[in-house]
Amino acid sequence: MNFKYSICHPEKEEIEYRNNPISEKEVLEIAKNYPWIEKLKFSESLNQENVHYSPSLDFTNINNGISFCLTAAYDKNKKLEFSLWYNRPKKVRVLFGLLGEKERMVVDDFWSLNLEESLKYLEYFVNGNYSTIEKLYRK
Repeated sequence: MNFKYSICHPEKEEIEYRNNPISEKEVLEIAKNYPWIEKLKFSESLNQENVHYSPSLDFTNINNGISFCLTAAYDKNKKLEFSLWYNRPKKVRVLFGLLGEKERMVVDDFWSLNLEESLKYLEYFVNGNYSTIEKLYRK
């Protein structure tokens, strides 16, 4: 599978898009080696009016359009934590089910995971193990 990704920098209004195809291995390396803590510290040093995003990496499967985003923050004890944003096709009921179901892209988020746990779910994503990711969002 091939992926592309985007980067949300705290100080930039525009999202940086990297559209050159990358492999599963490259996705995992980019997320693992990203300077999450340095970006958070930099964000804290800015005037808060100039902070546009929390540090984020959003990876998209080029073949099916499903995406998975990691967003960094500090917890109440100033430890690094992540929210995970999962965008995929999902069946939703139209008009409370009166008009049946329709498939559309839906984004769900899950908060308060550490880097290791977040990378584990990112690995499920790049390997196409979507059913395991879905279990996280049913908790």
